[in-house]
Amino acid sequence: MAEVHEKEKALTREIAQTVERGVPGVEVLAVELTGRDRFTVFIDSPQGVDHALCERVTGLLRSYLDRFGIDVSSPGPERPLRKPAHFAGVVGRKVKLKTAGEIGGRKKFRGEVLAADDQTVSVGAESGDAVPIPYGQIVRGNLIDEGST
Repeated sequence: MAEVHEKEKALTREIAQTVERGVPGVEVLAVELTGRDRFTVFIDSPQGVDHALCERVTGLLRSYLDRFGIDVSSPGPERPLRKPAHFAGVVGRKVKLKTAGEIGGRKKFRGEVLAADDQTVSVGAESGDAVPIPYGQIVRGNLIDEGST
């Protein structure tokens, strides 16, 4: 899993540079490997994400098509969370996280984001205690869709 995580981080850096330079205002939230030779790029934009924007981003990534199948997607209700700003924007909301190594004897966490600074996100665990999780340990982070309120 560590190898996959490192490959995703490298792809995210490369693809974010290409996409964010090519389509100002678009943010690459995450790149997830969905197979040995396929990945999904999750994007967001202040104007929203539609099919035309996904096609435009796919066009910018043509150089990857000789090695990968590419899907470009909106973040959806369970949007990916990877950066400190993503977590800071969801304080008070529930998330699920998977970490590269154990933290307090666990690698999977579900709970409310209690705080987020530049180094860690604190998640309310089932026990009620805050669990500080360094961003560098997060392999996957997603908002939990709590439906409409």
